[in-house]
Amino acid sequence: MNKFFSLKDTLYQIVEKYPETLNFLIANGFEQLKNKQMFESMAKNINLEMALKVKKINPELFEEKLAAFLEKDSDTDISLEGRKENTTGDILIEGVLPCPIRIPLMEGIKNWVNERNAEADYKITYELQSANLGLDWVVDKVKTGNPDKVSDILLSAGFELFFDKELMGQYMEKGIFETYLDEMNKDFCNDKIDLRDPKKQYAIMGVVPAVFLVNKTVLGDRKFPETWEDILSEEFEDSVALPMNDLDLFNALIINIYKEHGSEGIHKLARSYKKNLHPAQMVKAKGKNGDAPAISIIPYFFTQMLMGATDLEAVWPKDGALLSPIFMIAKKSKKDKVKPFIDFFMSEKIGTLFSANGKFPSTNPNVDNHLTEDQKFKWIGWDFIHGNDVGGLVRQCENEFNEAIMKL
Repeated sequence: MNKFFSLKDTLYQIVEKYPETLNFLIANGFEQLKNKQMFESMAKNINLEMALKVKKINPELFEEKLAAFLEKDSDTDISLEGRKENTTGDILIEGVLPCPIRIPLMEGIKNWVNERNAEADYKITYELQSANLGLDWVVDKVKTGNPDKVSDILLSAGFELFFDKELMGQYMEKGIFETYLDEMNKDFCNDKIDLRDPKKQYAIMGVVPAVFLVNKTVLGDRKFPETWEDILSEEFEDSVALPMNDLDLFNALIINIYKEHGSEGIHKLARSYKKNLHPAQMVKAKGKNGDAPAISIIPYFFTQMLMGATDLEAVWPKDGALLSPIFMIAKKSKKDKVKPFIDFFMSEKIGTLFSANGKFPSTNPNVDNHLTEDQKFKWIGWDFIHGNDVGGLVRQCENEFNEAIMKL
């Protein structure tokens, strides 16, 4: 349940309360609402839940997307008007955050920004959207090639933006961004893993771990998958739901598969692919039917929705939960001014929000992520990141995956 609307509200009630939702509805499956007469007759007589059912649109996913859109509009940034015309001397913070932790996090950010703007001789402006809305609005600025157009601090999950040589790569090669992170939570700095960037260009605030969700009824007498290699086997052909709605997680998956198994691994993943489901749908796909996958790859957060379901079981892979890191970078030229923000976002307070509220383990050394010793992580590694055009590889792997799907 979100704070803006109910699925039982009529379209008219929602649009009357939030006029900006009309364009959102038109752009997301309800083109007929462009017609004023159609809007008057349809919107007053049909609730959102019914309208989505008619359109065969998943209500959970649509509710999350619309709520994120309204949340964005309700977040009044500081000095936004001035930012559009003159950002000299200001600190601009932009990026995306995973939806489950974004809302509780925004309140803390607002309070902190208000305090800083009251104390400092410069203004801080920010725009942090839900990750499921994408990064196009940031990418457009990055593509200009002008560092002055790019935010002073950028936050993003996944590898799509920061590690593409055609996007942020052009700025990283010139040393425009530099972010420190000397101390790290023991969960991510030990003899098996180290998330500290040796080049000190990137900081990682926390991670989105992916695990297996096994439908025991559909699995039948097949063995439980224990490792990421297991899901590539012929035994699981047409059996695995992939997180393709979550591009950050999907990209992390295919680049890890490619690193360890090459193009052959991508083709095997395509063979295992069952269907594309939102994680909220995956945890509800019960019973032995044609739609239910035997295995779903989902963010660890969504395992909280199982609520005692006897036919579904979450499996933390023995070779580690797949990591999709939440990266942060900051401009070296504004090091002194951005340091307080970096300190705030890497703080124990924010780390606790990440870990507890969203089940996204934090890298802050003082946060207890409540993980056991056998809950390891699968991480692509800095050597691979700095030695390859990861953005280009992601595009290559996506193309190979899609081509393989078409041939099946």
